[in-house]
Amino acid sequence: MADIAKMYAILCAAASEALDALPDTPENAPGRDILQKALYEAEDMYISQTDDTDQ
Repeated sequence: MADIAKMYAILCAAASEALDALPDTPENAPGRDILQKALYEAEDMYISQTDDTDQ
């Protein structure tokens, strides 16, 4: 079985590093926004799933 928590951590760390590497310029704003929103959405989903399995 796949280790979802580990995959989530690897992917989110890479996306976060990519955001840090992108200069905060107007031309990068759309890409930065897409990555940031995806990170927030994935975090919310992961936390919700973790909360559901802990009960």
